[in-house]
Amino acid sequence: MYTFDSRIRYSEIDSEGKLTMASLINYFQDCSTFQSEDLGLGIAYMKREHLVWVLSSWQIVVDRYPGICEKVRVGTLPYEMKGFLGYRNFVMMDGEGKYIARANSLWSLLDTDTGRPRAVVEDMLRGYPLEEKLEMDYAPRRIAVPSGGEAREPLVVKKHHLDTNRHVNNQQFIGMAMEYLPEVFTVGQVRAEYKKQAFLDDVLTPVVSEEDDKIVVVLEDEAGKPYTIVEFTGRRA
Repeated sequence: MYTFDSRIRYSEIDSEGKLTMASLINYFQDCSTFQSEDLGLGIAYMKREHLVWVLSSWQIVVDRYPGICEKVRVGTLPYEMKGFLGYRNFVMMDGEGKYIARANSLWSLLDTDTGRPRAVVEDMLRGYPLEEKLEMDYAPRRIAVPSGGEAREPLVVKKHHLDTNRHVNNQQFIGMAMEYLPEVFTVGQVRAEYKKQAFLDDVLTPVVSEEDDKIVVVLEDEAGKPYTIVEFTGRRA
């Protein structure tokens, strides 16, 4: 497993002094980026080869949220590559090696010239060491959307939502969806299913459904088609 050590920063915590979900996702994204850069398969390589990895789904399970200044180790491992798909786990561990959070993710490799999927190239098959996937309860990739959701005020994609691929970053989608959680709601699991990319000035309409300990937020386009479906499971108060 590829890992790096860190410490929870003030800029990464919420009003209770705990790591935010957005910051946890950023740690995971940074970890896979560090691995790709160290292997020579990072941003410059992808641009040169006209390729991009696009996230298809997240499942993030949180055992607890670490506090400010806590030392953590963040890790990632790719465990399968087939066709144009890549499967990757992530972990955050405490100083004793105990899990703080675990995640599973599915990525699609696209050709930036055509916008179409492309089979994982030989450089990646040789470069990324595949490992045994983590032990965790793996949820289905597809998320069921309850009927009767409530549409909220539309959102407009701004520059700060974009990443180096010029589309809305996956963490930003989840951050948008989290705005519709109850004020006191502790997230134990996030699942996100990414349907299509969103770009600068796109208009997203949040449609929110609540069902016991589960809240689903669909970010739709102007035709009612989903960009992203996000499911939060947790507890109130």
